[in-house]
Amino acid sequence: QVQLVESGGGLVQAGGSLRLSCAASVRTFSSYPMGWFRQAPGKEREIVAGISWSGVGTYYLDSVKGRFTISRDNAKNTVYLQMNSLKPEDTAVYYCAAGRQFGSVYYSAPAYDSWGQGTQVTVSS
Repeated sequence: QVQLVESGGGLVQAGGSLRLSCAASVRTFSSYPMGWFRQAPGKEREIVAGISWSGVGTYYLDSVKGRFTISRDNAKNTVYLQMNSLKPEDTAVYYCAAGRQFGSVYYSAPAYDSWGQGTQVTVSS
């Protein structure tokens, strides 16, 4: 499994921005699809964004399209989630996840099997 460490969460006012980072401890990072999930209190974990191992394909939850951007820097073994125009309903614990090496699926939760510890994002109204 891939070890993942998230950072960048915090408290922000509605309309603000945050950038989450996730550092992976694997030498072949470029061969893993990566994703960001979130879980709000009392709700199930949902996939927010995914990116293919090649970086060509991306997926976004409908409610974040146009506001969030997932990207990866293979030289730094890091995946990012840029979150703009944040809303109170974006408040959740955000988790970084890695899929299976050279896996073709990056848009579905069952494709991911390594998880970070999570970082809290709180958006105040």
